[in-house]
Amino acid sequence: MLRALVPHHRRTAVFVSTLCAIAGVSVALLYRADPVVTWQQAGTIAILTLVALTADGLTYELADYASGTIASMPYLAAVLLVPQWLTVVAVAATSVLTIHRVKSDRLMKGAFNIAQVPKLSAELPSGIVQLNAAQYRNPEGLEAGGVMVVGAAASGAQIADELQRSGRPVTLVVGEHVRAPRMYRGRDIQWWMDASGLNDERYDQVENLRRARSLSSFQLAGYADRRNIDLNSLTSLGVKLVGRLAGVREGKVQFSGSLRNLCELADLKLNRLLNTIDDWAATNGVSDAVDPAHRPEPTRVEASPPLGLDLGRAGIRTIVWATGFRPDYSWLDVPVVDLKGNIRHDGGVVMESPGLYVMGLPFLRRRKSSLIDGVGDDARDLSAHLASHLGAQCAGK
Repeated sequence: MLRALVPHHRRTAVFVSTLCAIAGVSVALLYRADPVVTWQQAGTIAILTLVALTADGLTYELADYASGTIASMPYLAAVLLVPQWLTVVAVAATSVLTIHRVKSDRLMKGAFNIAQVPKLSAELPSGIVQLNAAQYRNPEGLEAGGVMVVGAAASGAQIADELQRSGRPVTLVVGEHVRAPRMYRGRDIQWWMDASGLNDERYDQVENLRRARSLSSFQLAGYADRRNIDLNSLTSLGVKLVGRLAGVREGKVQFSGSLRNLCELADLKLNRLLNTIDDWAATNGVSDAVDPAHRPEPTRVEASPPLGLDLGRAGIRTIVWATGFRPDYSWLDVPVVDLKGNIRHDGGVVMESPGLYVMGLPFLRRRKSSLIDGVGDDARDLSAHLASHLGAQCAGK
């Protein structure tokens, strides 16, 4: 447990913030730069590489990572509030907090803070229990009866998988999603993404960066058996698929007729991804060292998916909204947030506030920017920019 201490003294320092993602949660980081301390001496950035770990394995690795690497970062710090002057909480290697002018207890939590629940949720019958993906814990914590899961990205697919396996009847509301196999040709899909360089694709190399940053996550989970949780796997368990939620009327929910098109689009993109992987394997002499290429079965969709459902008659008592999250930067007292609540930046550099940097956000500088093992490369890039910024400040004094 962290202990709060009053500092014995304060030193003149320049603090520059970055936002670093660890285990899906971003925190603000700062590095001290005294006049007699160079950037290189002030601390180093460690890189954590984790691929296809289970939840327990990830917890262990993160704990081991923290105990083994924080000692090499004596000036690591976390921001509680960023007004025009910085309020700072410095974290020492012994996990002791040294508090400097703290005036807020709201920690920055990255790009996924507030659940995005559609407004039509207010039109659902009062007897239906509603919760978002962050509030969901396990099947035992839900009311008896059927469950409708809204959203088919990673969280929605995992929740549907768990609920159906527990014996609950599940209806999954499917919107746009990204299909991916957990394993391909005997290797984890993230091994292929890393080895082929797909995860290293830069933000200035994509045609539609806004869309790339808003794509949902792969339908993947870190189960010990490395099973898939794509829609075919879920329907094999008994999960019922319906189209995007379109409306609510008199206790009945209405679905769009786009289910088949959305699934065909996801299949098309999956095959493009696997073609890219196969081409890379052939070009780089990897094909003979892995299993033969193959393609998953197209997503199975019933001939006439239902366009409406009476929740009461269907026995649905709970709705889980797995419809994504948005950031909360209400604590950030710097005018760098756009109308949609996102920080305006160019590859992590907040141009409107020199010296302010963000990290860990989706496709910040690379496709892997929001992955646990993707922060290191971004940190190196932004460290160089930061060093240049600090050098220019010192030269101007």
